[in-house]
Amino acid sequence: MDEPAYRARQVLKWVWGKEICDFDLMTNVSKALRAKLAETYSFNLPEVRKAEQSSDGTIKFLMSMADQKTAESVLIPAEDHYTQCVSTQIGCPMGCLFCSTGRMGFDRNLSSGEIAGQILSARKYLRENNYPLPLNNLVLMGMGEPLLNWEQVKKALSIFRDPDGLNFSRRKITLSTVGVKKSLRELGESNLVFLAVSLHAPNQGLRRSIMPGAASYEFNELISDLEKYPLAHRDRVTIEYVMLKGINDSLSHARELVKVLSKVKCKINLLRYNPDHSSDFKCSSEENIFVFQDFLRSRGFTVMLRKSMGADIHAACGQLKSAATEN
Repeated sequence: MDEPAYRARQVLKWVWGKEICDFDLMTNVSKALRAKLAETYSFNLPEVRKAEQSSDGTIKFLMSMADQKTAESVLIPAEDHYTQCVSTQIGCPMGCLFCSTGRMGFDRNLSSGEIAGQILSARKYLRENNYPLPLNNLVLMGMGEPLLNWEQVKKALSIFRDPDGLNFSRRKITLSTVGVKKSLRELGESNLVFLAVSLHAPNQGLRRSIMPGAASYEFNELISDLEKYPLAHRDRVTIEYVMLKGINDSLSHARELVKVLSKVKCKINLLRYNPDHSSDFKCSSEENIFVFQDFLRSRGFTVMLRKSMGADIHAACGQLKSAATEN
């Protein structure tokens, strides 16, 4: 627009830093430029079409984009803050058989504005409804595979991290991926966020059978790349592993997992499977989960059994499916 570069940073700070989506209120921007901006641009924040609250305090949003396409986003409560689970695509092309989003198919990528706009919309909802907790943490674990939309996700991450933007520290943001080779390497080089990898199997054959879209990144190659993934001294990759009854939860699977992860600087999050009516998968028994967990710990791994939040409103891991919510 032939304006000085500092004007862009002023607008950036108003929109993302101060969360002001009205050009008339940007008082350090000239009136002429404000008028020019208003003629050229509009604010289309993701609109909260529906909000549901779980018995555990989790809040699930159905958010409508400017073209009326919808995606879900979730606020997960902790003692003193919320973590927002952010979507990066409408649907998902990876087709993981145990995931509701994977079974709904893929519609389109979200833009960087639609990704980052989910945070502004969630904070606006919290303010307007007098929720006391701040939104301090982000996980890119909602609908979609972030690394298949890497260019837009990268732009959104720059908004998250910028001191004049949303100003989240790196330690407050985690990106979860099944693994996309070229983008995984670029993510590591960017040093923008923590990495979580949805592994869910200890070998290529089993992983292909339950995660067909992930099979193009050959299992041993993925593990090799994780061994070389750039990490600060105290940082570790998070390995996510959903416990599926009779599929991947035996002691032999645990032994195999120990072997393949022996050189990966990682911690392991075990997840109870959150079923829905359209899936034949079942969650492992508590006994199997604890035996699996204890074995991994006995081999020196840090292992957490992640608590499922929001399952009663289908807001837990693997349950997001906007078409179902709309209906």
